[in-house]
Amino acid sequence: MRILSIVPTVDPGDGRFPCVAKFDAEITADIRMYGMRLLKSPDGRYLTYAPSAGAKRCATFSPGFAEAITAAATAAFHGGRAANVGI
Repeated sequence: MRILSIVPTVDPGDGRFPCVAKFDAEITADIRMYGMRLLKSPDGRYLTYAPSAGAKRCATFSPGFAEAITAAATAAFHGGRAANVGI
């Protein structure tokens, strides 16, 4: 898995979990997800959400996979080169 691009959001929203960035990720050589969101919780943790279509999420992730993609996106967001992460 690798982060293809990440861009800080201009408008984080007005919820308790502001969206700090939107990013695109290559999950495998066969799967890419665009428009994913990196949110920051009130306690400082980061969370990843898949894009939505209407009021429904396009995908959900297992806890372990969500942690891996969040770690990669957070590293990229903070200026690091997110290394490829094996699934």
